[in-house]
Amino acid sequence: MSNVSRVAIVTGGGTGVGQETSLALGRLGYAVIVNYSRSQAEAQETVDQLTALGVGAYAYQADVASDQACCDMVAFTLEKFGRIDVLINCAGTTDFIPFQNLEAVTDESWLRLYQVNVMGPFHCARAVREPMLNAGGGQIINVSSVAAQLAQGSSIPYCCTKAALDNLTVSLARTLAPQIRVNAIAPGFIAGRWTQAGLGSKYEEIKLAYEKTLPLGRVCEPRDIADGIMSLVTGSSMLTGQTLTVDGGMMISGFQVKFD
Repeated sequence: MSNVSRVAIVTGGGTGVGQETSLALGRLGYAVIVNYSRSQAEAQETVDQLTALGVGAYAYQADVASDQACCDMVAFTLEKFGRIDVLINCAGTTDFIPFQNLEAVTDESWLRLYQVNVMGPFHCARAVREPMLNAGGGQIINVSSVAAQLAQGSSIPYCCTKAALDNLTVSLARTLAPQIRVNAIAPGFIAGRWTQAGLGSKYEEIKLAYEKTLPLGRVCEPRDIADGIMSLVTGSSMLTGQTLTVDGGMMISGFQVKFD
């Protein structure tokens, strides 16, 4: 199925925001490589849905923290589809650690979050650079977080790595212009199993606290973030180096929820 018209790689593409983004790209006619690290069943389910839409799709296991794994994924994409037009860096990780508990933040946590949340998008961007240039240009979109600006969220290392990702977005936008545009999206609180698993019994309480104070009256669903990503994919060709905030108004509400 080589030489298709448009091809996308979505890291973390089998669950949550990544899954919704993969399907949205498929509805636009993109062939999609659905990357996953551990969620093989969900990635394959996403591929099955994409195939039902009539587009090419493959699930591909790769830990984006590994540069070689990212290079191999790009080589696989080129083998199957012949080109790469869009990269969505959605894969991410965190540790839920109360900010006050500084002793619980280990060097291992710092390194793992940095490797996945910052080095991973860099590895993938570097790997797709040449194929995108060969295709005449492309787009890279990084999934950041309002935690980068608010310094509030699941843990201090998570906030710091997302802030670094915002800086990486601007650095890559300058470096890869004009043929490749690089932007990011910063979600607010996203309802779903990832947040629920991390917050445990506090999930409903925190979700409700946000919903009572957000200007738009509800927290984000994965589909809301995917819609924001697609607005970058399909929007102005003069947009690069920017981070679009999709948070229901969290950044302007002045309200902060402690995850402690």
